[in-house]
Amino acid sequence: MATKLAAQLYTIRQFMKTPEDMAVSLKKIREIGWEAVQLSGHGPIAPEELRKLLDDADLEVCATHTSYERMRDNMDEVMEEHRILRCRNLAIGGLPVSYREKGAAGYAEFAKEASEVAKKLAAHGFTWSYHNHSFELEKFDGKTALSILYEESDPEYFLGEIDTYWIQHGGGDPAQWILDLKGRIKLLHLKDMGIINRQQVMAEVGEGNLNWPRILSAAAEAGVEWYIVEQDICQRDPFESLAISLRNLKAMGLS
Repeated sequence: MATKLAAQLYTIRQFMKTPEDMAVSLKKIREIGWEAVQLSGHGPIAPEELRKLLDDADLEVCATHTSYERMRDNMDEVMEEHRILRCRNLAIGGLPVSYREKGAAGYAEFAKEASEVAKKLAAHGFTWSYHNHSFELEKFDGKTALSILYEESDPEYFLGEIDTYWIQHGGGDPAQWILDLKGRIKLLHLKDMGIINRQQVMAEVGEGNLNWPRILSAAAEAGVEWYIVEQDICQRDPFESLAISLRNLKAMGLS
């Protein structure tokens, strides 16, 4: 199976606060075996300096999580930063609260507005994706908020970045959501769900209870380009967690 694997740097955000931290952490990520990363949660740094640190560590940037408001209001600046980073995939980490507070109408409003932002980005060679949590699986008149987002948006430009853990956390079927977005999902967030002391916990890929054969089969069918491991909360050192996930994914046939 030809795949592209990446580590979401939000996983090691506490080790990415200063440029000095970043230089050390990026090299550790590369030494573990990762060849690409998604940028999110790091401290302030000029894009030119960050690009140099990434080059020094021999790491590609597959995508970022970028503020929606910055994309909308400072698009030229955001695009120039991404050109410097040699990254064409932009995503947002979640729905801005101002839309969420409006309920179903807010989701529909955001879907239409974000589609226009994504269309403008696409005209310059960039993609735009939406990363979900579990709150989008709340239902309004029998329909999940996440369904509203995808149904009310432009499927050519408003793409999905499904997060396997959060879909499961909300009572959904990760594989089915991936299949439902066939052709409009380039980025996929992989994190597992386990149980410790009767509590749901985030686990390394393959160390929890998600149905990975089915999820990965769905991802291949849907046309996923980047398989991105993110673990917001780790039960051990986050670098070790990323190493375990990478080892398990390779054992599942990804490389």
